Parts: sequence; C-alpha cells; structure tokens
Amino acid sequence: MKASLQLRQSQQLTMTPQLQQAIRLLQLSTLELGSEIQEMLVENPMLEQQENEAKDSAAPTQKEADQPTNQIEEGIETVEGQEESWDRYYDTMPTSTPRGKQPDDDQRAQEIADQQGESLHDHLYWQLNLTSLSLRDSMIAEAIIDAIDDDGYLRASIDEIRQLLANELDATPEEIETTLHRIQRFDPVGVGARNLQECLRIQLNALDGIDPTLRARAQAMIDDHLEDLARQDLKTIRQALEVDEQTLLEVISLVQSLEPKPGHPYDSTPVEYITPDVHVFKIGGRWKVSINEQLVPRLRLNQYYVDMIQQARRDDAQYMKAQLQEARWFIKSLETRNDTILRVAQCIVDHQQGFFEHGPEAMKPLVLKDVAEQLDLHESTISRVTTRKYMYTPRGVFEFKYFFSSHVNTTDGGGCSAVAIQAMIEKLISEENPQRPLSDSKLAACLNDRGIQVARRTIAKYREALGIPSSSERKKRF
Repeated sequence: MKASLQLRQSQQLTMTPQLQQAIRLLQLSTLELGSEIQEMLVENPMLEQQENEAKDSAAPTQKEADQPTNQIEEGIETVEGQEESWDRYYDTMPTSTPRGKQPDDDQRAQEIADQQGESLHDHLYWQLNLTSLSLRDSMIAEAIIDAIDDDGYLRASIDEIRQLLANELDATPEEIETTLHRIQRFDPVGVGARNLQECLRIQLNALDGIDPTLRARAQAMIDDHLEDLARQDLKTIRQALEVDEQTLLEVISLVQSLEPKPGHPYDSTPVEYITPDVHVFKIGGRWKVSINEQLVPRLRLNQYYVDMIQQARRDDAQYMKAQLQEARWFIKSLETRNDTILRVAQCIVDHQQGFFEHGPEAMKPLVLKDVAEQLDLHESTISRVTTRKYMYTPRGVFEFKYFFSSHVNTTDGGGCSAVAIQAMIEKLISEENPQRPLSDSKLAACLNDRGIQVARRTIAKYREALGIPSSSERKKRF
C-alpha cells in the first residue's frame, strides 16, 4: 500500500447557529416563546421592546395572511451577504411533543383561578383552625385530614388512623368516628367519606327544602341501585322503588346533582390557559387569518447602543458588533416564525372552509403532506408549526392539529374526514331513541346509506374515542 493524495468534490449542508435558532423558535409554544424573548432582552443590550405608541405607528397590530410572507425588517443582514432558504433545513431538528388544553368558560376559569394555590387539605385545615376542639380532638382531626386524598375520600380505616396516633395518644374508635363525622360536615360537603354511597348520602342529608318522600327514594337509590343506574337499568330501579316514570326521573335528577368527588374543585394541578396564535374571521365572504401579535412583544434594535459601536474601543466594538448581529438574526427568526405560522394557518382555513361554514360534519380529509406540497415546505416543518399552536375561530379555539385527519372512502370515489365521521356518529347518537339505542352495526349502516363506507369496528373505535358508551350501556330500561 502506498500513501496518495486525492482531491474529491462533494456537497454538504451545514446548519449555522442562526438557522438552528430559527428552527427552535418555530416549534416553541407562545408561552415558551415569550420566555425566550424576555431572556434575550436581558442578555442582549442591542434589543429593546417597542412601546405601544411606536408599535401602532410602525405596523398594524395584526398582520393578514394576504400580505407577503418573505418581508423582513429593513437593515437585517445575512451571513456573508447570502440569503438562506431555511425551509429545507427544518427537517433536521426533532419535533416537540404536543401539549395543551381546551379552555373553559369565563366563570369556571375565574373559580379555578381563585382557588389556585389552595389545596383541599389547606382548605380543611383552615376550617379546622376555626373550629372549637380540644387538643386531643384536634390531633385526631389532623390525622384524619392527612388521610384524605385529592378526591375528598378517606383512604385509611379507623384502625389505621388509631395506629398512626398511637405514639401521641390512645384514641378510641368512637372518638375517631365522632371527629370524622364532624369533618364530614366541613366544606365541601361529603369530604371524608369512605365510599361513594357515604359521600352521596352525606350530601343528600345536607340539602334543604327537599320533599321527604323524594329524599327517601333518593336514599334508597344511593344505598342499593347505583350499579343499576350506571347500567341505565331504569326498569329494575322503578320496580324496586315502586314509582312511575316521571317520579323516577326526578329521583335520578336529584342523585345526579350530587358531587361524586367533593375534592375535585380544589384540584391543585396547575391550570394551563390557551391563548390563540392566530385569529380566523370572515371578511367579504372569505375566511382570512391574522397573527395575534399582541401575544409576543415587538422587538427592534436599540439605536443608542448601535450608535455607540463607532465610538467604542476595538475589543468593545467587536463584542458589540457580535451582539448586534445576534439581535438582527433573532428579529429575523421571529419574523420568519410568524410568516410560516400565518401561511400554514391560511392554508388550513382555505382547505377547511366547510368546517367554518357548517361545522365538524363538513370537515375534509387533510394530512401534513397536503399542506407541505401546497406551501413548498417540508412535512416536518408543518408538524412543528401545528404543534401547540392554536387558532381562535367563531366555533371556538382549536389546535392546528385538530384540522388534520385521515380519510375514509365514499361510494362516489371521494373521501370523508375521520373528524367528520365522528361528528356524524355523535349526532346520530344524540338523536337516537334512548330505549332503542343504535348499535355499532346500525351506525355503520346509517353512514353507508350516506355514501360513507366504514366498518363496524371502525365505528366502535371512533365511538370509544368520543367517550360514548356502547348501545347496551346507553339503553334506558323503563
């Protein structure tokens, strides 16, 4: 073997730190992006946040999708004077895991916000401190509260609580039982119950203004017929209680008004609120999309520090120039992120106009590849844009991914969205006869009559995904 020198020509893609930054910002949620911007404002003196006045005069608060998406702030420079096409690099970075929640109504959100930070145990201890008890009873009460779980149920037996207190005092079972009954009258009513029947019984006895006969029948249902109620076996319950159909419905309504998990309103799990990234609205008969720029502060270069570069010493000037270039790239990355989100959102809205006009039943099949080909982007880019990004529509707030679904063939050779099929199933079940609910086979037949070829097992899968029980469980047996 002899050593030799060879020349070989090849092409290789190299991702600059600036491109990596642009890709990372693209897949961040709005909350994470806000934190990233605040961190950059602290670290880089060349960046500053525009005030509202400057923002209003410099640019509109919302940018419509009809505007060009390749415009960037004037004065932004590229490395070595070359403009990069970033879309072809997006597929080299891993995607993030989707996360998010649908928002609730304003009143419920306010209630949760008011209770945020106060757990069920904090609430019970607060009431215990306001209760006149002896030191002995207070120690027993604290042991009982410690044994209550987040749902509000006592998960320890009387003997177990007695053993926990053995090192401090010798409490009798009667003392523990008496203190427990006192705690069960705390707010929320039913807390400290040992099972569902006891929980509902405590709440029922605490209700005022209830007809004694109705209360007695509800008590009998709680004691003996909760499983029959879960199976919707109303015929068995009606025969046992010896009541007519109307009275039975009144008893069921009373029982169902009780809270099976009294500790639920004091759930200490942090609540995540969704703020939409884009708004969808109809103008002149056309659905349009605008970026919600109020979520993210608008940035600009700090002209004071930019002017100082010319007067700074060589080492300082070199450092400030590096900070200036980083600030320019960051502003450009934000602009590119907004443009990409806007283009993808508008493409989704254009494809799903039937949904915005008529609802979920008019949803069309859509996959990532369809949007990627139309916008000339990579599928991984579409995946990043649709992850943890939300749009506000007249029909509610939805994650971008909600509008993507596979298709089912129709008899005319077309396709129907899986979301549309689920909406149809939900509507058919809502309109069914409660005494003769539609089976999965009958639901499949109904859809086949509409030209949608779907198997019974597919119906079962969609029904379970919607959280709808089977026909036997939905049937009301009077």
